[in-house]
Parts: sequence; C-alpha cells; structure tokens
Amino acid sequence: MAEDSSRAFVKDVKRIVIKVGTAVVTRNDGRLALGRLGALCEQIKELNSQGFEIILVSSGAVGLGRQRLRYRKLVNSSFADLQKPQVELDGKACAAVGQNSLMALYDSLFSELDISSAQLLVTDSDFRDRDFRKQLNDTVKSLLSLKVIPIFNENDAVSTRKAPYEDSSGIFWDNDSLAALLALELKADLLVLLSDVDGLYSGPPSDPKSKLIHTYIKEKHQGEITFGDKSRMGRGGMTAKVKAAVNAAYAGIPVVITSGCTAENIIRVLQGQRIGTLFHRDAHLWEPTKEVGAREMAVAARDSSRRLQALSSQERKKILLDIADALEANENLITVENEADVAAAQQAGYEKSLISRLALKPGKVSSLAKSIRVLANMEDPIGRVLKKTQLADGLILEKTSSPLGVLLIVFESRPDALVQIASLAIRSGNGLLLKGGKEAKRSNAILHKVITEAIPDTVGGKVIGLVTSRDEIPDLLKLDDVIDLVIPRGSNKLVSQIKSSTKIPVLGHADGICHVYVDKSANMDMAKRIVLDAKIDYPAACNAMETLLVHKDLVQNGALNELIVDLRMQGVNLYGGPRASAFLNIPQAHSFHHEYNSLECTVEIVDDVAAAIDHIHQHGSAHTDCIITEDRETAEVFLHQVDSAAVFHNASTRFCDGARFGLGAEVGISTSRIHARGPVGVEGLLTTRWILKGSGQVVDGDKGVIYTHKDIPVDS
Repeated sequence: MAEDSSRAFVKDVKRIVIKVGTAVVTRNDGRLALGRLGALCEQIKELNSQGFEIILVSSGAVGLGRQRLRYRKLVNSSFADLQKPQVELDGKACAAVGQNSLMALYDSLFSELDISSAQLLVTDSDFRDRDFRKQLNDTVKSLLSLKVIPIFNENDAVSTRKAPYEDSSGIFWDNDSLAALLALELKADLLVLLSDVDGLYSGPPSDPKSKLIHTYIKEKHQGEITFGDKSRMGRGGMTAKVKAAVNAAYAGIPVVITSGCTAENIIRVLQGQRIGTLFHRDAHLWEPTKEVGAREMAVAARDSSRRLQALSSQERKKILLDIADALEANENLITVENEADVAAAQQAGYEKSLISRLALKPGKVSSLAKSIRVLANMEDPIGRVLKKTQLADGLILEKTSSPLGVLLIVFESRPDALVQIASLAIRSGNGLLLKGGKEAKRSNAILHKVITEAIPDTVGGKVIGLVTSRDEIPDLLKLDDVIDLVIPRGSNKLVSQIKSSTKIPVLGHADGICHVYVDKSANMDMAKRIVLDAKIDYPAACNAMETLLVHKDLVQNGALNELIVDLRMQGVNLYGGPRASAFLNIPQAHSFHHEYNSLECTVEIVDDVAAAIDHIHQHGSAHTDCIITEDRETAEVFLHQVDSAAVFHNASTRFCDGARFGLGAEVGISTSRIHARGPVGVEGLLTTRWILKGSGQVVDGDKGVIYTHKDIPVDS
C-alpha cells in the first residue's frame, strides 16, 4: 500500500513519549537553544490541553554541564594555567551540573505556560528491579492524571556504566534506547524521537543524493542506508535512534523520527502528515507491490480469473462474504484514508461535485458491505443453462452463461465504485483491472488492499489489479487480446478519449442528462416530491435530474411557479430554455445538453408529450427519463417512445441504480445499445458459451444425423 496510508495509526494515539536529542537542546556552540526549547514546550502545552499524555525524555545535560564547567574553569584559571595541556572534564561531573541547569530551564519554561513538570532520573540497573518498575508506572500514572509532564533522563552522574559514550551493554545505553524502553514499559501509543534533521535519509543528510525515507522497512532499508557522523554533542546520532526505533516498533510501539528544529512537527505528526520517518511493525505490509507491466498485469488477472471460475459456487460466495466482513472490520482505517483524500481535494480546489462523489459518507461502508452480501446470496450466475436444444437423437446443445474474461474499469472520483465493481467481478468470475483517479488515490489503495487480502491464495489477489500509473492506461487500451471489455466511469471527456483510443469494446455512458417531464394531468403534490428528490437527493449522481420539462398548461394554472418556488427554497439555481427564461425571468441556459452535477438545473416549457419526447431525443443522453402524469395513455406513449436506457412513470430518476434495481451492485450505467443497457449488474458482465454433448455423432455431409432441433426444458 502507498506510504501515505501508514499514517492512519495516529487516530488512536493518547500517550506519547517524546525524546529530545542533544543536538536539538543545544546550539552549535554548546549553549542552550532557548528558542527551540520554548517552541517544544509550547507544543507540549497544546497537546497536554488536548488530552494527550506527554512523557518527555531529554538529553543535553552532559553537554550543557561541560559548557558551564569549561566556562567556570576558564574564569578561575590564570594565564599560566591556560598554557598547560587541558584535561578533559569528568563526564559524570558534567552530567550532575548540567542536569540541574537543564531541569531549572524546563521548570521555568513550563511554569510560564502554567504547566507543572517533574524530574525522574534513572539508571540502567534500576530497571532490573521489578518493584522499581511497578513504582515507576504508578508514579507516572499519578503525574499524568495531574497533567504534570514527567521529564526523564539517564542519571549519568551516578551511572555504573564505565564509558557512557562507548559502553552499550545493559538494558538501555543512551537516551534513545531509554525512550524506547519507557515507551514499552509505560505502554505508550507513540514514540517521537526529535533530531536536528528531518528524519532518516538514505545517506548522510548533507549529501544531495540522499533521500528522506518516509517509512522505514527493515527488510528493504537495513542494508541500503549509509549513516553519517554521530551526533555532534550526543552519543550515537541517527544510528542510535534507528536502533531504538526498530526495537520499539517491532515490539508494537509506532515510532517517528523527525526534526525538533522545525516548528510544530510533533503536532503535524499527530495530524497524520507525512513528517519524518515512521517505524511500524506492519511497515513491510505497506510496501508497494513491485511494478509490473500492463500486459503482465492483464495476463495475471486472466489466469487468476480462471482459478476463480474453477471454484464452487459456495466458495465464490464465501469470498464475497469475507470481503464484506473485511470492509466493516477496517471501516475506521478506510474512513481515515478517505478523509485525507477529501481534505487534499478541497485544498487543491476541486469542484464540489467531484468532492461530493469522492466522500464516503457515514454509513457508506456498511451499506457497501450489505450490498455485497445481497450479491453473495443471489443465484450463481456462472454456468447457468439458458437454453437447451436437442439437435438430434442423443445430441444435446446447451447455451450457458459465462464470464467475459478480463475487465478494465477506468473511473473518476468515486471510491465506492471500486468496491461495487470488485464484488461484481468476483461474483461473475471475471478478472479485473482498476484505474481510479488521483484524487482518490489513498481511498482506492486501502480498499484494494482490504479486498484483495480477503481473497484466498487459491485464487490470488492478482485477480483484481490496481493500476497506479497514468502512463499504463494507453498500454492497457492496446491489449485487445487479453482485455475483453473497458468500462469508463467519469466525465464525457474521459469516455470519449477511451472510445477513440482502443479496439476493445467500451461499455458506459458519457453523460447523465436526465429529464423529468411534468404532464398537464400530473398530480402536483406527487410532482413536487419527485422533482425535488430527482434533483436534490444526490445532485452529483449521474441519475439526478438535469432538465425539468413542463407542459404549457401548467404555466397558466400556476403549477409551474409552485415547482420553481420549491426548487429555489432548496437552493437550486435555475436556468431556462427560450420559453421558460422569458416567462420566469431566469438566465438562459447556454445549452440543453449539459450535465450540472450540482444544485442547478434547466427548465423548459413544452407543448405536449410529443414535444417532450422530441426534446429528450434531441438534447438528452439516453440515460434515464421520467414522466409524471395521471393519464395512462400519455404515460404509455412516453414509456414506449423515449429511447433511453431507463424510462420511468411517476417515479424519481434516482431509482436508476443497480442496488435499487436489486442487482446487488452495479459496475456502471450503460447507454450503449449493444450487450448491456441501463444499470449493469452481474448479468451485464457475462457472455454465453455453447456446450454440445453427444454420443459419437459426426456430420458426414449432414448425412450422419437426423436433425430434430427440439427445445427441451433446461432442468431436464
């Protein structure tokens, strides 16, 4: 899965261990970096007020103590003393002096923010005592309940470690490993290691060729990374951080290494932004699948589809039920990824109609799972005998239903389409290649992952391939020998481009210009309900009303005005044809052949049902059209003469939907006149095969048999 998807874990974070490196606490000259520390404390204050439990592990005491003792020694030295070789200061004395100064500074900064802090000094040997560890947990729990910030540091002043900068024996060996140990011991939800660089790089950060690694995958990166120098002030630098991060992550604590020198980085991590380098025990599962060529992907889908077809009906049914369960089990994760897509689309300034189709509204995942279960419990569509004929004595011909083969679906915006199409492909035994829009990248990735992981190895996840590169589409459209049908779901431009770019049959519709015609005999209360539903129930849908046609008699009796008032009260912007714009004093529509996909529609006045039918044929898209009338004869004329995929009488155009038709789900709505038309469910993804069962017959110039061509019951 894409690396972006890995940031969903922050949703459940409450307790956080933050480790501040020496390079963050101090400047290049060894003095305290007061600005950075102040900004850090302000972030901790904000997180504390939001209900997060913050535990701080701070380095810097030894470096700060050394700087102060050097200054004191310099002040107290004579000129002669300065000419002598300078002896390195005792590290434990530096730690004792520096710890006192460091805590005084933290206390001062937090006090200014009306926050209390507490100092906890520990040594490696302390953690060998079970009673100490229990008391440590109790103390920290008590402090956190009081909204006090516990600040930990290794007590280097009394540590029994012989050479703190080199001796890495013991339970922990520096403040990075101490932070990892505390995260595990105190059951933290997240460990943040702050450094003076943006995260883990593939090489030294100063090397222009080095790249920031957003998600660390041990199997991939362990042998590829070249570490630079160790920390200029601390013990181990990035090497120590990575070792600590790997240990914590594989024990179940997510870890982020990021810069402590950049404002609000901790807050940005908790907002799910791609900040720094993430370590997570499931990171290897997020590694993108090795890129394969278009033909290889299509061939793999065909091979897997044949294994799918070889399963029993019950086995295919179980796959669908498992997919439905998996979607519901991962609803929170799916929602997080979808919300990230929606936020990015809003920030990028996409049209509201696209954003509306992109969003998985509350309850949508459950609704999709329910539709899949309905589909699973339908009669198995594969291998059904549609017709049975006795050609001659002992020679039986069967016409049976059969999968098409491999489908290529290119769709924009709607991630729910991926779920519907994938479930239909499984039910119909077809292989599937999916190409979604970049605006739904994260939603599509997590949905594809959840679905394919529910497919057993006997079939293989490659039965549903997710095309991630736009460059692969032209190549796929050339593969008429391995792809059997292309179904584009999106704009007129998308559908037209695909139709002109491939020899593969294309099934779909370019526009959804749906009409509602209100006849002179209409029940106006019914008409108002239907017109409003057809327009405002889901304006971005392809089955929403785009043009309202009204019989001229309704102008005179005021019924048209009532409809217009109701539409305007719902926030619908109206445009008129030549007659309506003049009568209603509304702007004239620039074209009758226009799909708004929003709270807008065209209104026109027509003379009668014949004029309405002519208007629909001239300006419509043969999608879904409706008449509202109490006159049965007029209704029958409309129903039989309007040449659209779906034609309704006294019902909203919004009913044109696979799930509402009882198809379980739909792969799309087709306005084609060949193969499938209207909402395309399982039946639209099937073709036929001929099965001939004989007993040794030969043609022999048609002298070898006596033809009967007798229809016989399919269940015989």
